[in-house]
Amino acid sequence: MHGRHILVTAGPTHEPIDPVRYLANRSSGRQGFAIAAALAALGAHVTLIAGPVTLPTPAGVTRIDVETAREMQAAVDAALPVDAAVMVAAVADWRVADTGQKIKKSGAPPVLQLIENPDILAGLARSAQRPALLIGFAAETEHVIAHATAKRARKNVDWIVANDVSGDVMGGLANTVHIVTAGGVESWERLPKEEVATRLAARIAAALGKQG
Repeated sequence: MHGRHILVTAGPTHEPIDPVRYLANRSSGRQGFAIAAALAALGAHVTLIAGPVTLPTPAGVTRIDVETAREMQAAVDAALPVDAAVMVAAVADWRVADTGQKIKKSGAPPVLQLIENPDILAGLARSAQRPALLIGFAAETEHVIAHATAKRARKNVDWIVANDVSGDVMGGLANTVHIVTAGGVESWERLPKEEVATRLAARIAAALGKQG
């Protein structure tokens, strides 16, 4: 992987509701950080764009910290061109219209106006600087493979790594994944996230090697 530049996104995004509150999800960033570490161990130059997490930076990895989806999109755009992108981050689909001030209790629940965030993965697939290998992740709670297969076609990406997050995957130490490609589906047994990362990094290296 020497001479290859790989982009990895990891963790959640935090979308401010007001100056003291935010929308978020339970992503820990562990799987994305493990993938970045595994790719760097194979000799790749890895740029890791991380949402708000407390994990240490993997050895040999260039880390860029962001908070919101729009910040992550800007960091992804600035990192291009890359040979491959592994978009692991659980990016918030929605953000809240800016309120400017802390929302006070008024005897009734506040009404929040939601605005759709940019689709970073789909935008990268449409980009003139689209990586030769573009990999997305799909966190699902039902019909995992069917939803992931549809997402791969809809987003126009090469692979989707799908997992069932209805249990303890988000924040947990292990993962069961399905690699959805144009050639079919490859399902892996439940493994520590570091082992998932090692296997995926080897698969990425092999795919880039075939491309020359």
